[in-house]
Amino acid sequence: MKYDCLIIDDEKMLADSTAEYFNMFGVSTAVSYSASECRAFLEEHTAELLLLDINLGDGSGFELCKELREKMEIPIIFISARTSDDDQIIALNIGGDDYVQKPYSLGVLMAKVKAVKRRLGGGEAVGYSDERINVDFDKRQVLVDGSEVKLTSLEFKLLSYLIKNENKVVTKQELFQEVWGDKFTGDGTLNVHIRKIREAIEIDPGTPKYIVTVWGDGYKFVGGK
Repeated sequence: MKYDCLIIDDEKMLADSTAEYFNMFGVSTAVSYSASECRAFLEEHTAELLLLDINLGDGSGFELCKELREKMEIPIIFISARTSDDDQIIALNIGGDDYVQKPYSLGVLMAKVKAVKRRLGGGEAVGYSDERINVDFDKRQVLVDGSEVKLTSLEFKLLSYLIKNENKVVTKQELFQEVWGDKFTGDGTLNVHIRKIREAIEIDPGTPKYIVTVWGDGYKFVGGK
């Protein structure tokens, strides 16, 4: 069976809760609690990415990474409660693709997983996720604090375009052209749709944190909130 993600961590409760969260948001995830379980799992199944703890009950995540790197090319994100900068340097030097410190935010961890998959796969973004909101482009779904919110087709297209240009200023003319397909759409129409999206995803629509106005230019989606 093929999974999006395999978590290798001997902290059972943390690993299980992370896997449950990922599966809830459409990232198929399995769990191994030791290096030996990981080896056995990968003999029968495949995973597109590994979340690998440095400290395992039956060995070192560093050693397991080096062993796996001799057999396969697979993205590996190290997760660890250790605070030494040396650990992060070692992790990246032996083939790790990122390093996440425990305790971590589940939403932020998922965002890192998706970012690594996009970077190494060379594909287009499939959505956006953080500790508060989850946007799935394929399912055309927006979840806020775990509950689905409804956007019109045009609102979803507008939000998706801003997310795909995350942390970049998108001009009004670009939005008119790329979202509406009409460079003559008026500011009033755009402002109404932006307000509706803010009402759906922002904690305080009057003081937006995700979709910010860049006066004189356009709008910017600011991720990582």
